[in-house]
Amino acid sequence: MEQTKQQAVIVGIHLQNRTDFAAAMEELRGLAAACGVEVVGELSQKAARLNTAHYVGSGKLGELAALLEQHESAVVICNDELSPSQIRNLEKTLARRVIDRTMLILDIFGERAKTREAQLQVEIAHLQYMLPRLTGLRESLGRQGGGSGLKNRGSGETKLELDRRSIEERITALQTELAKLVSRRKTQRKQRLKNELPIVCLVGYTNTGKSSLMNALLQRYNPQADKQVLAQNMLFATLETSVRRIELPDHRAFLLTDTVGFVSRLPHHLVKAFRSTLEEVAEADLLIHVVDYSNPAYPEQIAVTEETLKALGADHIPVIYAYNKTDLTDGEHPAGTSKSVYLSVKQNKGIDELVQLIRDRVLTDYIQCEVLIPFDQGQIVSYFNEHAWVQSTSYEEEGTRLTLECTTADFEKYGSPFLSR
Repeated sequence: MEQTKQQAVIVGIHLQNRTDFAAAMEELRGLAAACGVEVVGELSQKAARLNTAHYVGSGKLGELAALLEQHESAVVICNDELSPSQIRNLEKTLARRVIDRTMLILDIFGERAKTREAQLQVEIAHLQYMLPRLTGLRESLGRQGGGSGLKNRGSGETKLELDRRSIEERITALQTELAKLVSRRKTQRKQRLKNELPIVCLVGYTNTGKSSLMNALLQRYNPQADKQVLAQNMLFATLETSVRRIELPDHRAFLLTDTVGFVSRLPHHLVKAFRSTLEEVAEADLLIHVVDYSNPAYPEQIAVTEETLKALGADHIPVIYAYNKTDLTDGEHPAGTSKSVYLSVKQNKGIDELVQLIRDRVLTDYIQCEVLIPFDQGQIVSYFNEHAWVQSTSYEEEGTRLTLECTTADFEKYGSPFLSR
């Protein structure tokens, strides 16, 4: 039989200084959906501050209890990170499991992490979040017999049976293992830098179409290679960094990196845990900031991404803004400026314009030259045919004459001894 879908009532406090509350609640719905949860009710309250005991005021607490009576199995999902005492008090009063925004995101990350590195990062973040909440959650977990999040995997319950020292020792062991994996990836990154290919990094809010854009570029320029990445219309479909070589018809090439999407108020545990993954961003030559232009809250999402980039030390890197999903708006596309392009990955429009902007920014270290290569140096001719744009080839007594365009590094390494005068 098909398993009944988990239901939830979402709760949020509209603080006086928050202008993005409606967008934040809509995002909470999206986070719940990404975790396979059906939102069956919503409750909000305007307040100057969060209630220190129950998150919501006593009147709203009564409304919430009445709402939950209509949905026997629903859990409560709050739009802020709760303190241990708030979780304990809410669960005692409502007799329901209570999940905060941070735990919901951790749950999604736990479900989606596939590589060992991502799994380690998620578990570290999870343990660091749970550590100060052991007392508040132990009783409710024992009563409900489930995991610490929405998934009844039992993992949270197992961790909570450990004492504080054991959890701290586990975190240390995980961090040691993670450090080894990070060191290995840094070595791989240094190797890529040695290849002297420019690095272009896709960044942006979650679910703006970064992975779909990468797939569109791969399909356009590398259709034979089986290098597609996972792209789904949901929050946090991508959790691992993917790097692909994009080679254009004239053999100019760059490395394209897809990264985990950002989100407002990303749990600081996860920011810290995923910093090693996001280090790819800080070493890029160019950032493509992908924006969901159809989302009314896109200016706020841009601001969140820019704040995150600043925290990563990547705010000095040149940026091209790729306004995606214009097919869902009234705007004309493709269109753009020297720093932006309006496109639709779904309709495959604006890709050429974006690539031209990338060319103008990072594929400039090329020179036009003519070389005469002796016949006994055929491997150099083969190299240029594979890595340069050879415009003409002729055969003379002294060797093979090539008119070509190549990188300055390739010219200095292979072509300069044979420069035709």
